[in-house]
Amino acid sequence: MTIQRQVVFWSLALLAVVLTLFALRDVLLPFVAGLVLAYLLDPLADRLERLHINRLAATVLILGACVLVFILALMVIVPVLGNQLAAFLDKLPATVARLQQLAVEQGGPLLRRIGGDKALSDMQSSLGQVMSQAASWIGQFLTSLWSSGQAVIGIVSLIVVTPVVAFYLLIDWDRMVATVDGWVPPRHRPTVRMLAHEIDMAIAGFLRGQALVCLCLGTFYALGLTAVGLNFGILIGLGSGLLTFIPYVGSLTGFVVSLGVAIVQFWPDWTMIAAVAAIYIVGQFVEGNVLSPLLVGDAVGLHPVWLMFALFAFGSLFGFVGVLLAVPLAAAVGVLIRFGLRQYLNSPYYDDAAAPETPAPKTPASKPSASSDAHAA
Repeated sequence: MTIQRQVVFWSLALLAVVLTLFALRDVLLPFVAGLVLAYLLDPLADRLERLHINRLAATVLILGACVLVFILALMVIVPVLGNQLAAFLDKLPATVARLQQLAVEQGGPLLRRIGGDKALSDMQSSLGQVMSQAASWIGQFLTSLWSSGQAVIGIVSLIVVTPVVAFYLLIDWDRMVATVDGWVPPRHRPTVRMLAHEIDMAIAGFLRGQALVCLCLGTFYALGLTAVGLNFGILIGLGSGLLTFIPYVGSLTGFVVSLGVAIVQFWPDWTMIAAVAAIYIVGQFVEGNVLSPLLVGDAVGLHPVWLMFALFAFGSLFGFVGVLLAVPLAAAVGVLIRFGLRQYLNSPYYDDAAAPETPAPKTPASKPSASSDAHAA
């Protein structure tokens, strides 16, 4: 009965939390952003404390530097990205039309020899529909992304409330952790601390490490594409680095977009097109063999498929707040599932040998027969 009550209680508590987040999703953004920022910066504050710097002074120093970097980004990077995005959307129809023309010119003779003029006309029609739909979808997606980005950046609450929330949370972080630890029943405290440590390692290992990977790759792609003279190089490079947070999506999206732009811009100079492709090949090699093993590591415990599902699912349900919460919640759920599996594999439900043995029923001893007595004699 106790286990049943605990299951019912925690299920109802989880349902209440989910419903509350869903109901308040429109006002949670600055608070969740402040919580994420405080979590990311807490190890730095702890390190400054070990250098005999007061917690308050360390918090003011860290958040002041973050606000300064944010203001510089708004003043320098955002206008450049806005101009490049507007120009990219303006030239997108012409770029798509040029790609369609090149595809027909290069693949038309071979297709005509295989299937005749009808096959060529069918290919032109199908390719035109696919290209127009893809261009329309990309245009709508980028427009909505930019408009929502401007809205997010322009919201006063995000600019003002987030640093304030992060400031107070960063000051009281250790105290809050100790308070929550005191709420846990003493007999369950070792297990809860072990699970909390695993969740923290998973979140910290991925969130902080992958953020550095995204920053390094975005900078490399932006500088490399700009160096070879690709149009919209900064926009495509930084966008690829940002989307690298979703495994395989950022690199593949950036590679396809940059290669399409390079073909339209440099055709028929295959050297420059190959240079653009080489930038992404080098970036993926460095990410897979240097950056990810060094910054993220192997002990994260977040499978790429599970991470992509969590990002899309929580983003669909809660918007940008869901994207911020996706990685911590996915890491927590993954740790809890692995713990539950370990408990199951060590339980009698999985292995009968772990269950107490039931004594076999005793059979009454049979009396020896006369023939057996004679044989014994």
